[in-house]
Amino acid sequence: MRITSALIPLAAAILLLANPSSAADRIPECIVPAKPGGGMDLTCKLTQQGLQAGMAKKDDASQLRISYLPGGIGAVAWSSIVSQRRSAPDTLVVYSGGSLLNLAQGKFGKASPADVRWVAAVGTDYGMVAVRADSPYKTLRELLDALQSQPAKITIGAGGTVGSQDWLKMRILSKQRGIDPKTLRLVAFEGGGEAFTALLAGHVQAVSGDTSEATEHAAAGRIRVLAVLSDARLAGPLAHVPTAREQGFDVTWPIIRGVYMGPDVPEADYRRWVKTFDRMMERPEFDRLRAAHGLHPFAMTGDLLSDYVRRTVDAYGKQAKEFGLVR
Repeated sequence: MRITSALIPLAAAILLLANPSSAADRIPECIVPAKPGGGMDLTCKLTQQGLQAGMAKKDDASQLRISYLPGGIGAVAWSSIVSQRRSAPDTLVVYSGGSLLNLAQGKFGKASPADVRWVAAVGTDYGMVAVRADSPYKTLRELLDALQSQPAKITIGAGGTVGSQDWLKMRILSKQRGIDPKTLRLVAFEGGGEAFTALLAGHVQAVSGDTSEATEHAAAGRIRVLAVLSDARLAGPLAHVPTAREQGFDVTWPIIRGVYMGPDVPEADYRRWVKTFDRMMERPEFDRLRAAHGLHPFAMTGDLLSDYVRRTVDAYGKQAKEFGLVR
């Protein structure tokens, strides 16, 4: 039988309709459980670029596509994976330290770290507090002094509602300054991207967020980062920013970032992705990409990561009970 060249596209289309998952579904997906522009988005983009870097031959993993599924500060994406994509072999979902905090507080329902498969942690981030570049507040102490004397005049943007990591950062800082946390005016946003948009538009006067989210805005001169919540000053664009400790506030807040998969993903596919991330993070190109995205070295995969996540969620749970945040 001879098939003319004009019929080949038609035949391909018929085959695609007959088996629609054979094309698009082969391309791995990285789900951002927030709106574009924040640290979750950054994690997918870093992974996408890291998989592409240094590959002479582009395999399926290097074609990672990014999609967005905001809602409930990660709860909607979590629910989607554990209920609808439990065994999807090429679907990754971003998580952060904030996700683990929400998990510990019961914000993902009756969920536990054992309900998904933890693939990789690709870097660590740190908390920070920022204002617009034209703000009258030049230091963290000046902002906290103003919050103490005129709390009604300052609104703070945060990713997440009461109990989120951005909320807790400000609660701990304000407590050390002698401020009643109940007087703080925090506005909840669906991720850091929205919070910084509100800051730049003048809808809030400060943002409690993460350094990776702030780096680009700070480099462009749009914001002023008042403090980083790290043990020591950070390298890179925020090297000039003092830590909270330097300013008299003993607060640090590291945030890991990475990806997980559905609980019923076949063992072979899970191990394939673990090895893929191991290879990716061993390359010098990835170190440079991670730094360019405002993240700092932290690489962990597979069983070691699963144990780390379990211990971290347990620790967050104890902290949440102290603040009366556990549902």
